[in-house]
Amino acid sequence: MGDLQLVIFDSDGVLVDSEVISNRVLARLLTAAGLPMTLAETRRDYQGLLLDEVVTVTQDRFGHHLPADFLERFQAERAEEFRRELKPVQGAAELVQRVQAAGVPVCVASQGKLAKTRLTLGLAGLDRLIPSDAVFSAYSVPRGKPHPDLFLYAAEQMGADPAGCVVVEDTPLGVTAAVAAGMRVFGFSADSDEAALRRAGAEILHSLDQLPALLGLDG
Repeated sequence: MGDLQLVIFDSDGVLVDSEVISNRVLARLLTAAGLPMTLAETRRDYQGLLLDEVVTVTQDRFGHHLPADFLERFQAERAEEFRRELKPVQGAAELVQRVQAAGVPVCVASQGKLAKTRLTLGLAGLDRLIPSDAVFSAYSVPRGKPHPDLFLYAAEQMGADPAGCVVVEDTPLGVTAAVAAGMRVFGFSADSDEAALRRAGAEILHSLDQLPALLGLDG
């Protein structure tokens, strides 16, 4: 694909299998707070949002104030379940290694806080492949996804031109952000809405092991 300078991975749902865990905890706590929600509903309505946006969207939509400690409880219960259940996405470690073996740097750009992303990468055993200074958070920039700020920041910190970056995402919000940053973006559809990823501007990956060939790294 020309001058490939950097591959930027989203974390949740791309490298670590965290989306079901996170949204299950969210559905449970929203239900306990008087807003009955299913796992499917939380994934549909909240996946890809910043935590503060979850509270804002909920309160605006339902006119129902969540408990003051809602986010604190959510993060604590989510971390506990991560420690019990979290696994890497199938093929994630192999993909990162193949990209790096081709001489292309990688980094992670996540909507989550740095501490949470580093925790999940560590639990999945991926921190040995991706150093902590190559992990970036939307909390470090003025605007999170779907705005381009996070991806542009990651490229700048890694010394890459946006036009030479490839992004791997699993949400339409993330795809929109990558497109806005002027980057080529692949939508990982294994557990996401393929049509929505396409509409947002992604090329589709059905499995992570397809990426090296699509980037011309297998030759």
